[in-house]
Amino acid sequence: MTSKLWGAWAVCGVLAAAVPAVAHHAVQAQYDFDKPIEFTGKLVKMEWISPHSMLHLEVTNKDGTKTEWLFQTTSPTTLRQRGLARSSEGGFEVGKTYTALGFAARSGRPMGFLREIGMPDGRRIVMWFGDPNGN
Repeated sequence: MTSKLWGAWAVCGVLAAAVPAVAHHAVQAQYDFDKPIEFTGKLVKMEWISPHSMLHLEVTNKDGTKTEWLFQTTSPTTLRQRGLARSSEGGFEVGKTYTALGFAARSGRPMGFLREIGMPDGRRIVMWFGDPNGN
């Protein structure tokens, strides 16, 4: 009886360890690296959430209407390390204009994966250096 109980606990442990691997999706599954996008707009919201912070840009379309684009970026820790946490120190500030360069969502929704950000002061900060093919 004891060996069966230990076996059951071992199986539960293996299954529990596999959950984080499944939960962290591949970026390629959600974004199309063959569809680069670039938008300039006003920052309306910055979500400092883990594991990926979210940047909301209000972009004016050619017809004058506005669309809120959502860009997935790196973790809050990485953004802080790049000096982007405090607006008083050159970081993100709601109401300022930014240029987002990245990759479009496969779903067609107004969202993207942020590769680089153009700051209001002219700085360009690379957010992601990765190769979408894993090389």
